Amino acid sequence: MLLTLAAFIVVIGVLIFVHEAGHFLAAKAVGVQVLRFSLGFGRPLLAWRRGETEYWVSWLPIGGYVKMAGLEDEGMAGDLEGGRSGVPIDPARAFDRRPVWARALVLVAGVGMNVILAFVVYATLAGTVGVSRTNTTQVDTVWSSVLPPGAGALGTLRRRERIVAINGDSVRTWEAVEARLATAPGPLRISVAGRSTPIVVDVPREQEARGALIRAIDYYFPPRIESVQPGLPGDRARLKPGDLVVRANGDTVESWLQFTRIIRGSVHRPVEVRVVRDGHPLTVVIVPERRYGLDPHTEQDVAYGFAGIGVVTPVSHQRFGLLGAVAVGARTTASSAGLIVSILKGLVSGELSVRQLGGPIAIGQQSGQAARQGWDVFLSFLALISVNLAVLNLLPVPILDGGQLVFLAAEAIRRRPLSLTLRLRLTQVGFVLIVALMLLATSNDLIRLFDSVFGR
Repeated sequence: MLLTLAAFIVVIGVLIFVHEAGHFLAAKAVGVQVLRFSLGFGRPLLAWRRGETEYWVSWLPIGGYVKMAGLEDEGMAGDLEGGRSGVPIDPARAFDRRPVWARALVLVAGVGMNVILAFVVYATLAGTVGVSRTNTTQVDTVWSSVLPPGAGALGTLRRRERIVAINGDSVRTWEAVEARLATAPGPLRISVAGRSTPIVVDVPREQEARGALIRAIDYYFPPRIESVQPGLPGDRARLKPGDLVVRANGDTVESWLQFTRIIRGSVHRPVEVRVVRDGHPLTVVIVPERRYGLDPHTEQDVAYGFAGIGVVTPVSHQRFGLLGAVAVGARTTASSAGLIVSILKGLVSGELSVRQLGGPIAIGQQSGQAARQGWDVFLSFLALISVNLAVLNLLPVPILDGGQLVFLAAEAIRRRPLSLTLRLRLTQVGFVLIVALMLLATSNDLIRLFDSVFGR
């Protein structure tokens, strides 16, 4: 619990500080007077002044802000930011006295700093810990219901068969398999160890079809437990790292995914699990909690059983030199942004349920889980949330940076700013929208929490 709280505070504190530092530094650079730099909203818990700027740590730790001359009293937002500053204002250095390009630079600087933070983290991890590689090409399951048209022949693959080449190109990791399935020109000729002829599938080289092809195939790894999260069903059942699962509810277990399907389908229902520990058989009973999330194959929002146990996977890490690490950092940052944009599109289109939205409780839980898995996993999570913050702040919603950029675009087109009254009204609408989304996300968190604790 303390680790989760500490990890959450670090994630939120670092991301807000970096974001607002971007606004702060850009404002100083273009000559805007900065009256206050605050972590959190509302009245201060800690406050001091250096030069012409007040520095606050405020009582409501859900964000932060930089109060600049000319923006210090715009209605509801001004109240939320702790009211008027005690610093004398220089009207000539007000935000709205700067040219449009300078104001736009100040607004995008926060997002830019979040992107830079993610890039630096990803690149540093690539050069130190390295990038994970799944060192297997053995197949576990092929989901025929998910296969796109033209790929039915893959249904002949059996558990533990090994893919050795695609279109003549050798593959040694699962990432290489997925990369070739995603990009290789069709028809795809998939060579399998022990088979004299390749499996041929003809799937259009389109993102949707190739994505379905990748989702339809799971790789194999044995059902040996690597980690058990404290306080969750696996821990309560006395499972230990190193346990090898051999049976579940009387059925022989041959792979980890076979076992997890049983767990996922047993929300609040006891599962009798037989394991081998140090060469001796042992039977335990797990009662999985209910969680919500995407089914990795159907991409539908579902409830599933969760035991809080991890598996030994055939994963290694490849370290990169300076240039390679920079390239990996850029690619990973871009792919993280693309993932978040695709999720937002799904929410807007209705393909994804708003029940998937997570609020501060979910972020706190995920922060704690990442911290327990190691500092590299925690930093990767921090980078992902940093990109998330950057993308969300660019949404064209008044009170967010993206909404303020829309105001500036309108000013550039009209050659005069929108009226203060209109800006205030739109900002109030944006504020209500953001609060509503936060309440929805927090209610989702609470529902998941109550389900996991009391729903058994």
